Amino acid sequence: MSNSSLPTLPASDRPEVAARLRDALLGAAFTADGLLELLGAPAYAALARSETVPALRATRGDTPLETLVRLFLLQQPVPHARVEDVLPVAECVEGGWLVSVGADEVAATVDVRPYGGPDGEDWFIVSDLGCAVGGAGGIGSREEGVVLGVGGASTTLAGITVRTPVSAALDLGTGSGIQALHAARHATRVTATDVNPRALHITALTLALSGAPAADLREGSLFEPVRDDETYELIVSNPPFVISPGARLTYRDGGMGGDDLCRSLVQEAGERLREGGFAQFLANWQHVEGEDWQDRLRSWVPRGCDAWIVQREVQDVTQYAELWLRDAGDHQGDTAAYEALYDAWLDEFEARKVRAVGFGWITLRRTDSDAPSITVEEWPHPVEQPLGDTVRVHFDRVDYLRAHDDAALLAAHFRLADEVIQEQVGLPGAEDPEHVVLRQHRGMRRATKVDTVGAGFAGVCDGTLSAGRILDAIAQLVGEDPVLLRDRTPAQIRLLVEQGFLEPVG
Repeated sequence: MSNSSLPTLPASDRPEVAARLRDALLGAAFTADGLLELLGAPAYAALARSETVPALRATRGDTPLETLVRLFLLQQPVPHARVEDVLPVAECVEGGWLVSVGADEVAATVDVRPYGGPDGEDWFIVSDLGCAVGGAGGIGSREEGVVLGVGGASTTLAGITVRTPVSAALDLGTGSGIQALHAARHATRVTATDVNPRALHITALTLALSGAPAADLREGSLFEPVRDDETYELIVSNPPFVISPGARLTYRDGGMGGDDLCRSLVQEAGERLREGGFAQFLANWQHVEGEDWQDRLRSWVPRGCDAWIVQREVQDVTQYAELWLRDAGDHQGDTAAYEALYDAWLDEFEARKVRAVGFGWITLRRTDSDAPSITVEEWPHPVEQPLGDTVRVHFDRVDYLRAHDDAALLAAHFRLADEVIQEQVGLPGAEDPEHVVLRQHRGMRRATKVDTVGAGFAGVCDGTLSAGRILDAIAQLVGEDPVLLRDRTPAQIRLLVEQGFLEPVG
């Protein structure tokens, strides 16, 4: 891989320069909140779409914050004298963050973008110029070694990651370093890898400019840089998961056939996890003619791991090819070349009998159970981020249900989860509803149909009475045999616990 056509990066071994630059940025309110106040919501949102005109219009003044926005976010040369009032220009030029342009102006060598941490931290994400918004129609760059900033996939992975204190975390394919930055909050030691040495350099800049501890940075593909004796309590990866003919773009194309890169990543993660540890990935997978996509993903799960796999979106092969051809800007070039590339994508899919491509989340948890749980589901509906706690509790429920047979469930106590409402669906004026729906307003925001017994049972679960006692009362109320009701209801209770509508008490 060659980065010869990309700009020279700032020195990553000058933490004192990054620290002084950070102080200057914070002093000028160059933060997520500061930008929102200066630009206003429309211009701020436009920046996230790589549209700069509204922000250019909003920064026509000469305040320190406007100067920094034009310099680092809009990549505009700024008069040396204006920048001197805000930044230690000589040190920033010497450290490589700025470069002289013409006789009296300076320009940024990298994009520096404020990013608000989960607890209000003021962080800064470094990326290549013009590459702050990544993926799916973002940058339109054909540079092989370019390093993107934070896109929707990055924030999705950060939001679903389990955030419990760990001694060792691994970020595979670190890119601009956003996952390593999040992990540094709750991991004693963070290792970050990437096949692109430029990405490791930029990750070091992101961590230093954000005031985070340095990570152990290693060059290599997937688990290659990890020693055989190294294991982790948390592994995260937003890998180059795009299924494409060839590997033109390092930041997105895996370079393996079909979805082999994602499959390899998942299968190899199991032996790198410590007991109870989590591995969490974003991935694409093929929908192959004559093959159940859920079975395909179940076959990826390594031995000794529970898994929760959620398909969030499916695109047919034409939509998928168009999406990623636009991402690289191929649609803006020569029409014949674009059509040839499009044809190559469809040839690849046809040869593999691929009819569609799925996108979603894969979470593994190392377990010592003799009967690992593998849940594969489709959930394209809106969810409430962050979901890290929801993911963690999902596996807590897996443990609970694995340890409780039907008799134990009937002896247990439950409470209805917060933010659950009941909806009754039926014709106006009908004596009984056609069906009853329980709906969550937090986390995964699930909805599930229940019968009248299930609805009544959930409604009175406050932790006071055991499930069996509640069912006995319902049986008496509706005139049903309590033994028969106890026999047929545990499956429904199990489903409500599994999906988070009921929470075990004690």
